[in-house]
Amino acid sequence: MKELVIVETDLNNPKHAEAVLFSTDQYARDAMGMKRPLDENVKKQLIGRLKEFPSYVGFLAFMDDQPAGVANCVYSFSTFKAQKVINIHDLAVNPQFRGNGIGEALLAEVERKAIKENCCKVTLEVREDNRARNLYERAGFSYGEPRMFFMEKEI
Repeated sequence: MKELVIVETDLNNPKHAEAVLFSTDQYARDAMGMKRPLDENVKKQLIGRLKEFPSYVGFLAFMDDQPAGVANCVYSFSTFKAQKVINIHDLAVNPQFRGNGIGEALLAEVERKAIKENCCKVTLEVREDNRARNLYERAGFSYGEPRMFFMEKEI
């Protein structure tokens, strides 16, 4: 039987840093990501830049000690509740490990952290065509009222 372990990311641990980089690159290559690998300069800078970013919190899934998925998150703040928020920026399960409950396990770990840190909510953005939308809905995520859209302007 396969062993699934979810851990909070320690970017000073080389195994964790390598797993974050590998899983984030796998996500970037996916149709739900950028459909291409991370740029080489991004790969060189990512871990160091995350270490410098004080609101980063991450979680890694390992299946039989192999990197199986990642949740890259950041703390934000709700002015309406005067409490912290955890935003899931990336939630990805590496292709060979999909269908094993890893996404659910990562979401559950983010939620446990949010409760421990007295956050008022966990947020994420999801593409309308993302195959994981059902996972997020089963985990209790909803569009809310009024329905909001994620917009961006690249600079």
